[in-house]
Amino acid sequence: MTAAPAVASRVSTRWIALFALAWLGIWMAQLTPFQLSLPSQINDHLGIGDTVSDTNWRHSVTTFGVVSGISAVFALVAFPLTGSLSDRTTGRFGRRRPWILGGVVVFAIALVVLGTRTGLVGITVWWCVAITGFSAASAALTALIGDRVPVAQRGVVSSWVSAPQAIGVILGIGLIAALGLSTGSGYLVVAGLLVVCVVPFVMSVDDPPHTSREHRKLTVAAVVGELWISPRAHPDFGWTLGGRVLVNLGNALGTSLLLYYLQFGLRVADAEADLLLLTGIYMVFVITAAIGSGLASDRLGRRKPFVLAAGALQGVAALVIAVAASVPTTMVAAALLGAGFGSFLGVDQALATQVLPDPEHTGKDLGIMNIAMAVPQALGPLLGAATVAVSGGFTALFTVSAVLGIAGGLSVLRVRSVR
Repeated sequence: MTAAPAVASRVSTRWIALFALAWLGIWMAQLTPFQLSLPSQINDHLGIGDTVSDTNWRHSVTTFGVVSGISAVFALVAFPLTGSLSDRTTGRFGRRRPWILGGVVVFAIALVVLGTRTGLVGITVWWCVAITGFSAASAALTALIGDRVPVAQRGVVSSWVSAPQAIGVILGIGLIAALGLSTGSGYLVVAGLLVVCVVPFVMSVDDPPHTSREHRKLTVAAVVGELWISPRAHPDFGWTLGGRVLVNLGNALGTSLLLYYLQFGLRVADAEADLLLLTGIYMVFVITAAIGSGLASDRLGRRKPFVLAAGALQGVAALVIAVAASVPTTMVAAALLGAGFGSFLGVDQALATQVLPDPEHTGKDLGIMNIAMAVPQALGPLLGAATVAVSGGFTALFTVSAVLGIAGGLSVLRVRSVR
């Protein structure tokens, strides 16, 4: 494995704060539609009401899963492709900055247009465009961790990639609920906040131009060739990637259909209010665990114990719901899931930056790692919908989520180059 180049100086508190703000905007714009606006939009298209007696809810779950699954294909291509392009970018505006800004512009425009769509084709197309912009911006932002952050700070900095997930979704859902926004207005608000949150970081980040011309010419064959990283030659990269796929898929199964679970599994009267409460509980534990585990892993110089514990906590959380389905037990599960997933995202991101095969391809390699975040999340509703349809309920869904989370945590034991 090629050693990562040493980063001379620590990044400042201001750098970390603006980096966290940028991720807050990105997660708010991606997760608020994913958790609330997109399912509601699909329900409206299908003429499915909010009442728990509606017998067509499985149709809505399946449709949401298909839309999300199609968007996963776009994320699968966009993450490594834009990462590879940013590795090759040599302009005076830097390697990563153009891709962050360009991705955000595409993302924001797509959300605004998505809010005006009522047909299923339009909804699908513009959600895919939005996910493409999200992927480009995320790939370039993540690459900056490898470019600019020393190993001793990567746990803390990586925690500020994950903690804003919970903050972003609760702020987005809370704003829409508090202001009584329509679907179109909700998309417009999160698109505006996306731009407001990311621009300060883009304008201030130290992203010097990369003047190397040694990259191979950008061709389809070259990019496809670069996408293959041999697990035999780079086993630590392979085990980290595999574990990330399992944990993120398990988390997606446990969270992406939560609104449907509340509406049609527990049959609560006000599912959106309970979703906001559960998201709030989840948020507190994600933030606390992400920041706490990031700090602790940096100080101890260890990543693997935190990733292992995170997978176990996620598995226990899903089992709690599978064994005893109720609103109170779902609250307990939200706390456990938040603690596990927050710890995983913060520390595993730092771990990922330490097992990259080639420092000259940080953007592309982390783009591949980010596939293991975005694609399972997008495929989660599709696989979850299939599980619910086959089993006729939600118990099997959360059981599978538990198995995946535990297996993903265990996979980190095979990583040898990082403690």
